Amino acid sequence: MVERIVSGAHYGLRDWLMQRVTGVAMALYSLFMVAFLLTHQPLQFEEWSGLFQNQWMRLASLLFLLNLYLHAWVGVRDILMDYVHPTVLRLTLEALVILALVGCTAWSVQILWSIR
Repeated sequence: MVERIVSGAHYGLRDWLMQRVTGVAMALYSLFMVAFLLTHQPLQFEEWSGLFQNQWMRLASLLFLLNLYLHAWVGVRDILMDYVHPTVLRLTLEALVILALVGCTAWSVQILWSIR
C-alpha cells in the first residue's frame, strides 16, 4: 500500500472553490444587471441613479466588486506562481498586485458611498 504524504501550501482546492464561488456570485449579479437593463429601455439617468440610491444595491455592487478582486487575486497569483520563478521577483509582483487590489477596493467603497 502506498502511503500518501500531504505537504505543501494546500492552495489547490481552496483556490479552485474560491474561483467557482466568486464566479457564480459575479454571474448572478451580472444576470440581475442585464435583466434590469433590458426591462428599463430606454434607460434614463433617474432610473439608473435611483437603483444605486438603494442600500441593498450598493452592498450587492460592493460584494460583486469584492468577488471580482478575490477572483482576480487567485488568477494572478496562480499565473505568477507558474511563470515567475525567481522568488524575490514573484513576491514583489504579488505584493504590488495586493496593493493594487486593496486600492481598488478602497476606491470602490468611496465611489459606491459617494452616490447621491
